[in-house]
Amino acid sequence: MVSAGENMMSAPQPNAGAEGGFGVYVHWPFCRAKCPYCDFNSHVRRNPPDQQRFLAAYRREIAHMRTLTGPQNAQTVFFGGGTPSLMEPALVAGILEAINAAWPLVADAEISLEANPTSVEAANFAGYGAAGVNRVSLGVQALDDADLQSLGRMHTAREALNAVAVARRAFQRVSFDLIYARPKQTPESWAAELNRALDEGCEHLSLYQLTIEAGTPFERLYGAGKLILPDDDVSRALWDVTQDVTRAAGLPAYEISNHARAGAQARHNLIYWRYGTYVGIGPGAHGRILANRPGDNLGRRATMVERQPDLWLEKVEAQGHGMVGDEPLTPEEQADEMLLMGLRLREGLDLARYHRLAPQPLEARRIRNLEEQGMLRQENGRLMATEQGFPVLNAVIAALAG
Repeated sequence: MVSAGENMMSAPQPNAGAEGGFGVYVHWPFCRAKCPYCDFNSHVRRNPPDQQRFLAAYRREIAHMRTLTGPQNAQTVFFGGGTPSLMEPALVAGILEAINAAWPLVADAEISLEANPTSVEAANFAGYGAAGVNRVSLGVQALDDADLQSLGRMHTAREALNAVAVARRAFQRVSFDLIYARPKQTPESWAAELNRALDEGCEHLSLYQLTIEAGTPFERLYGAGKLILPDDDVSRALWDVTQDVTRAAGLPAYEISNHARAGAQARHNLIYWRYGTYVGIGPGAHGRILANRPGDNLGRRATMVERQPDLWLEKVEAQGHGMVGDEPLTPEEQADEMLLMGLRLREGLDLARYHRLAPQPLEARRIRNLEEQGMLRQENGRLMATEQGFPVLNAVIAALAG
């Protein structure tokens, strides 16, 4: 078991004060089945993977990444996937021990794990808690059994709610995901479903509109006219219901798809949205790091790891890591990423920080036009989307960036 803060270095560490924070993302690439809407790097295997072999590989890659970042204190760890709740608790504990040795965890570190809410996987929750996980994100996705089946999920609504109850006993913090704008969904049925979810008393909800991703079974069904999604008017009504119901329940949106009670925001994801730095470990993981090796330009770098689990294992065992990309980001690229991430947040973009990074400031004319249209506003040195701008944020960002 690893406790947050155990073995924490006492002296301030290089880059530890980097704006936006520092976290570690760990990717577990395996699922029991592939959901038809999912385009994540996930793989279904007939035989379970050798978790001891994977633990050894994760440890080696962590050690390698530590040579790139230099000393840091990790504020967050996030186990994503795939389905991390297929990991044995001992594997999670071993990875956390390696992370804590490389980047000592701060005393109140957030350690999150994504999980499916099946009874089989919920049986591991106590073990994850003992390993050091203190926050779980459950992929509930729907509270309607017919829709769960069409989404390719392997649990029922009742099983999902039972898993939420188990999770609340095992972890300090619990979040779960729901997908809306599903076929035939109405604002009234979605409001009832949302209220049922809110009755569980969770502090955080991630609420995503169903989108059609390239290369998925849903894309093929949609293209063939066999999957009909709500039209634009219904989709907008579903968005409005989402905001109204969550706000009334004390979980307003703090990010375009994420809702939380005050102080219960997902701190790891805030590192992404506030354009902090993070290490990506495991097959297909991406990172944004401030390189700290002798002779390096200390600018931000984009790292990418081999996607295929077997190839990743071979690379790590042969060379100590599975990296297939480690590229410096230009100031223009960094500014674009910061803009895309920052405007997703209700708090908006820190303009002074953006302008310290960007080669060219945002055009005052473009900002003014979007303010006049009611899409953007400025407050206390921050640029943020309005209630009118959030539902069409992609178009707002495109107009702003030119």
